[in-house]
Amino acid sequence: MAQQRRPYQPRVQQEEPFRINDRIRVPEVRVVGENIAQGIYEISIAKQMARDQGLDLVEISPTAVPPVCRIVDYSKFKYEQKKKQKEIKAKAQKVVLKEVRFSPTTDDHDYDFKLKHAINFLKEGAKVKAYVQFSGREIVFKDQGYTLLRKFASALEEYGKVELEAKLEGKRMSLILAPKVVAKK
Repeated sequence: MAQQRRPYQPRVQQEEPFRINDRIRVPEVRVVGENIAQGIYEISIAKQMARDQGLDLVEISPTAVPPVCRIVDYSKFKYEQKKKQKEIKAKAQKVVLKEVRFSPTTDDHDYDFKLKHAINFLKEGAKVKAYVQFSGREIVFKDQGYTLLRKFASALEEYGKVELEAKLEGKRMSLILAPKVVAKK
């Protein structure tokens, strides 16, 4: 059997995030950078200043009036921008949601066991979703589920705060607790 070939598709060139050198099409720009006199220059003079230093004229703020350009090595500038984005992404906190399941007839020992786990989750910085799952005719005891979740939230008051009050959705009553903000060392 002959193998079927896919049609040729040329590579799409990725659009540069910043306009540089001859792509800047405004009459004058505010020039900033190292080893230059900062100020507003005509575009031709600004490009010549960059060429004299063997660097690029990069438009860093196109919405300003006049646009702000920096005289830098463009490849080094792009590398630093990528590095900054990675740092921002790394510092962004990832929210973890841990679930604790109850039934309206949960025994005291099971409750205490799940409470200890919830305390550990909140100390680690994770959110806790506690829910009471009603099955069959247990739905008649909605008030028991509500009481259980209120008791759970009050027991965890010093570790976290209620983010979403207890509410019934179908056969599940849930409550979300967020950890209290702890000052980092």
